[in-house]
Formats: sequence, C-alpha cells, structure tokens
Amino acid sequence: MMCATIHRYLIDWFLHNNIEGIMGELAALATSLMWTFTSIFFTIGGREVGSVVVNRSRLLLAVIFLSVTHYFMLGTFFPLGVESYRYFWLAVSGIIGLVIGDAFLFQAFVMIGPRISMLLMALVPVISTFLAWVFLGETLGLWQLIAIAITVSGVAWVVLESPKAGVWQSSRHRGLGLLAGLGGAFGQSFGLIAAKYGLAGDFPVLSGVLIRMLSAVIVIWTFTALRGKLGSTLVVFHNRKALLAIVGGSVVGPFIGVWLSLVAVHLAPVGIASTLMALAPVLILPIAHFFLHDKVGFRAVFGTMVALAGVAMIFMV
Repeated sequence: MMCATIHRYLIDWFLHNNIEGIMGELAALATSLMWTFTSIFFTIGGREVGSVVVNRSRLLLAVIFLSVTHYFMLGTFFPLGVESYRYFWLAVSGIIGLVIGDAFLFQAFVMIGPRISMLLMALVPVISTFLAWVFLGETLGLWQLIAIAITVSGVAWVVLESPKAGVWQSSRHRGLGLLAGLGGAFGQSFGLIAAKYGLAGDFPVLSGVLIRMLSAVIVIWTFTALRGKLGSTLVVFHNRKALLAIVGGSVVGPFIGVWLSLVAVHLAPVGIASTLMALAPVLILPIAHFFLHDKVGFRAVFGTMVALAGVAMIFMV
C-alpha cells in the first residue's frame, strides 16, 4: 500500500513539474561531481607548474576534445552559420568566466587550497540569483530562495571545518588568496548570465560550449604569445605528473563539466542551477575520506546533511 502511494506521488510530481527544469537540475548536480574531481586534478597540476600554465593548457585541451565531439555529433568541427549575437554573448561568457574568473580561481587553489577556494565559490548562487534577476528578469519563489540559502549554508559549514595547517602563510597571502577566490566567484556568475543570453532559443548546447571555449583559448593564448610566455607554458609537457593531472582535469572540467553546466543554465533558472553546481565541497568529502585518508569530522557531516536537505527542497518546490 505504501509503495503504491509513493509510486503515485512520484508520477504526479513528474507530471506537474517542468521536465526540462528537472533535467537542468540533474545536469547541475552532475556538474558538481565533475567540479569535485577538477579541483583535485588542477590543484595537483597547479602546484607542479603553476596555476597560469594550468589555466592555459586545460582550455586548449578542452577545445580539442569538444571539437572532435562536435564533429561526431553535429557533423562539423566548429558551429557554422550562427547568429552574430550568439557569438558575441558566448565569447563574452568565455572570456569573463573561463579566462578572467578561472584565472582568479586557480590562483586561489594554489594560495589558500581547494576547500577554502570552493567556499568562496559557494557565493556564486547568491551572486548569480541577483544578476539573473537584474539582467534576465528571472524571479524565484520564497521557498526556492530558502532552499538556496539552506544549501549554501551547508556547503559553507562543510568547507570551513579545520583548514589544513600551512594554508594561511601570512595575512597578506591570505588576503590575496581570498580576493582571488572572490574574483573567481564573480567571474563565473557573470559568465553564466552571458551564456544564458547566447543559448536562448533552440540552439545546441555543445555548439555554445565550443564557441565559448574557443573564444577563451584565442584570448588567453594570444595574450600568452604577446608576453613571450609560450615556451614557459609548454614546459607542462615535460612534467609527467602535471600533464596527467591537467589532462584528467580538462576532461572532467572544461570538457564534460562546462558542457553540463551550460545544459543546466539553459534548462533551469540560473539561481537554482548555480546552487546545485556549488555542491563540490560536499561531494569531495567521501573522496577525501576514503582515498586521501582525510579525517572528516561531525561538523562536515552535519554540513553535508544540511546541504543535501537544501538540494531536496530545490527539487521538491
């Protein structure tokens, strides 16, 4: 009897909710999982060759992966016949989110570590919700805002648990690291808003990801060449540990992760999508515990439960 009641409830829930929105929310959750592995890979690579080299290399690798995928799925290596306004907004999104924003974030990874950096990135849903209201006219209900607040609070509670010794090397170091993390949060938020404009209507998300990524590659590698830093960037190919970490991070991050993030933004409200994409600090806990042998305390477990409660509310309201 109880099973039949639950079954009827689930059917009614799916029938009365926007299926596209649900798919967008699931894509956002999958994005969080990709970000979890990305932060680990790029932290390893950044400590080997520097965050700037990681940022340049992973974008180039991602464009190669995306272009090949675009050919097999849509028949061309690059989207053709696209309206100029889409090129503009997707290029803006790539430059702000993937060049400027991620440069700040990767520097924060190196300076203050992945957990505190991801805490600052937990501000993205708050920033994105405000920007989506201002620029896109997206409004959320009271319970959706409460769910976002609960989720962000849970994430913050998790990542604030006992930072590792040695991370805070000095007040100046800490301050610069925090500013870098905030720069990453604002860059990602503005990038999501611009991407929403570029993906409006019936436009393949994969094409949007490729345009966005290639725009970022052109800017960052042109700037690299003008500064005479091409040689120092290619040093990554002589460091096997860094190269493997960057390749792994490029697959799960700017290739699969960014693709899923644009699917999420395209199908779900920006505030909801960005909230679910901010769960990486929670998802990293079991990996840190079972594979990296990090001690996970009660505070982290409690924060995880709070964050998951917020996620459940997002799906139910």
